[in-house]
Amino acid sequence: MTKLFEPVGVGAWTLRNRIVMAPMTRNRATPFGVPTEDMATYYGQRATAGLIITEGTQPSPVGQGYMNTPGLHTPRQRAGWARVAEAVHAGGGLVVGQLMHAGRISHPDNKHGAETVAPSALAAPGAMFTAGGARPHPVPRALGTDELGSVVQEFADAAIAARGAGLDGVELHAANGYLLHQFLSPSTNHRDDAYGGDPEARSRFVVDAVRAVSEAIGPDRVGVRISPGAALHGIQEDDHHETAATYLALVDALSRLGVAYLHTIGDPAGSLLSDLRSRFHGPTVVNTGWEPVTDAEIATDLLGRGLADLVAVGRPYIANPDLVHRWRTGGPLNQPDPATFYGGDAAGFTDYPALGATADAS
Repeated sequence: MTKLFEPVGVGAWTLRNRIVMAPMTRNRATPFGVPTEDMATYYGQRATAGLIITEGTQPSPVGQGYMNTPGLHTPRQRAGWARVAEAVHAGGGLVVGQLMHAGRISHPDNKHGAETVAPSALAAPGAMFTAGGARPHPVPRALGTDELGSVVQEFADAAIAARGAGLDGVELHAANGYLLHQFLSPSTNHRDDAYGGDPEARSRFVVDAVRAVSEAIGPDRVGVRISPGAALHGIQEDDHHETAATYLALVDALSRLGVAYLHTIGDPAGSLLSDLRSRFHGPTVVNTGWEPVTDAEIATDLLGRGLADLVAVGRPYIANPDLVHRWRTGGPLNQPDPATFYGGDAAGFTDYPALGATADAS
């Protein structure tokens, strides 16, 4: 298990271990997307992770998907993130903000009436939870070619705001069926301009956004998350040849841009993710998905087999703020309460107990 606790260089940072706290939506921001003091406490408690990736954070009002998710586009939101950054840094940690534009996975009721946009005017299946109950996803407005530059700029502006708030960098969320993923998939991108129609064109908008963010804050402070083939939120990427061509074009472009890391979701031993990892000129953060839950044994195996440079861990971090210490010492784990995952107060958020010993993350 030694390698799990070794320091590693990633972009502009030196991480003190290879355990990454995965981004997880917790719905604890204010109705206007402002990170709260409880959120600062929550992230600060988990500062011994090698790197914290925050919950998905909208770069604009239109980009919001779920209720009570944080943003990075107003002065009050930036001030809230500054408190988060201060708390994490006080514990010796590093934290990047995940920039997530939800695209069609949204509803106007959750964002003060703001419209919903996407690559194409195709409604997502299912419903969005709102204060008034479940509402069908609306048909989004297809973004015009002349609008795409302004959306790209929203990502860059949010990255600048993140750095101004003291966050150490950003991750662009191009996975799990949200806007950037919607451009990548032929099932959600029916465009006939330069941003649709073939694999390279479908990857172009993501590359444009990553390039703009990299130019704004430096590529060594930028990560990108992808989930090739993940059937989430109506995404269909079941043509292996087409999917591979799209993501190979994307990863080749990310390598040329020199971003800090690539964050993948899925089986890292699968043929496509293995190919992508070998082509990417930098470290990879691996998230194996939802089952089984990643434990210390799985994480150690991934590193030992050369399938990952860092391992992202989700649910164990909800209930174990001192997860690094528990894994290092073989201590028992608290079990998370799913009833408190989304929304609410400090219960199930900041009240999970530590073992009572100060975690040594060196």
